[in-house]
Amino acid sequence: MIMGITVMMLSLNWKLSLITFSVLILLAIATFIFRSKVRIAFRIIRAKISNINSFLHEAISGINTAKIFNRQEENDKDFKILNRQYLDIYLKTIFYYAVFFPVVILISTMAIALIIWYGGQKVIQNYLTLGTLVAFIQYIEKFFHPISDLSEKFGIFQEAIAASERIFKLLEQKPSIISPASPVKVKEIKGNIKFDRVWFAYNNRNYVLKDISFKLETGRSIAFVGATGSGKTSIINLLNRFYDIQKGKIFLDDIDIKRFDLQDLRKHIGVVMQDVFLFSGTILDNIRLGNKDISFDEVIKASKYVNAHKFIERLPGKYDYEVKERGQTLSVGQRQLIAFARALVFNPEILLVLDEATSSIDSEIEALIQDALTKIMKNRTTIIIAHRLSTIKNVDKIIVLSHGRIVEEGTHEKLLKLKGIYHKLYRFQYQLQS
Repeated sequence: MIMGITVMMLSLNWKLSLITFSVLILLAIATFIFRSKVRIAFRIIRAKISNINSFLHEAISGINTAKIFNRQEENDKDFKILNRQYLDIYLKTIFYYAVFFPVVILISTMAIALIIWYGGQKVIQNYLTLGTLVAFIQYIEKFFHPISDLSEKFGIFQEAIAASERIFKLLEQKPSIISPASPVKVKEIKGNIKFDRVWFAYNNRNYVLKDISFKLETGRSIAFVGATGSGKTSIINLLNRFYDIQKGKIFLDDIDIKRFDLQDLRKHIGVVMQDVFLFSGTILDNIRLGNKDISFDEVIKASKYVNAHKFIERLPGKYDYEVKERGQTLSVGQRQLIAFARALVFNPEILLVLDEATSSIDSEIEALIQDALTKIMKNRTTIIIAHRLSTIKNVDKIIVLSHGRIVEEGTHEKLLKLKGIYHKLYRFQYQLQS
């Protein structure tokens, strides 16, 4: 439409057309200023909305804690502050709109005024007919009408761009750990693990693991103990290649793990977390994690093997029981048993048990979990991160970490005889239990 009107205006009188187009420079300047101001404002708005959503999620998830410590009023004040910040920045965008739209109308009015001023003189001088001037004014109104509509859509467009920037920034984020271009193909994994003089730091300066070396043969078990922050969990993260090491090498069946495709590497490793994450969906879906190749009979067999079948059968809907809110309707012990069933049904060659999977549960469930752990450890290479030393007496080797270094290693009995750090930890826990 604008192109057609432009052609008609030029055909009527090119001089009047140039006068009309001259005000478009002012329109372009106004649009540029509006775009820069409103784009920044909308970016801040998206950040403020994100802050409000995060606050609401925490407040609702931790509502019992807030009630226990009488935090309702403080939370209400914090929410009002966040909400006020959001309101203030939104009012600023409304101000930009309130200025920009009248400016567009003012510029169109200026164009008409210039045409009347210049064209009126030409009509008096008989260089231009009155009909041509009137027709030109009509075309100017039609010319600026779609521009006014576009200015409104332009604001919506800027809001969409500000919102999409956050999405595209996430989508364009390149993973720091990737599979090699030509990964090694291995038909069968035996489970031999070797750490060779491994050094690792999360920030490339403060090393969490320092000169770590150990070897774990197929079907054997090893446990790592030590104070919080000694680097125990980091070893599990490195074996899964969640991070890459700065020095040394990690081998799986005498092959550097960096040569494996990430999916091929991780499908051979089963992980049982202390804080089990359950997805929205059924118990069945959470055990096989959407893998339709795993049959329902295999799920039941694995659940029975790890002592989870009995409590699942008592749930409404049994294996079709809907898990919501990360499984908060289930007890800690029940979620742990589901995690064991999940690890077993995928039949990994290597089993990793993180951060003492039997903490914070009653004695009956603990006995079931310990029995399940003993069963799934059979014929599997197993690494256990332990806090409660009474649960790792029967592993093949115990490694004691301190400040990222291996300070002691051996069997339970051997380490007690050394009367070193492990002996102190064990005696301290025994006194607490007594």
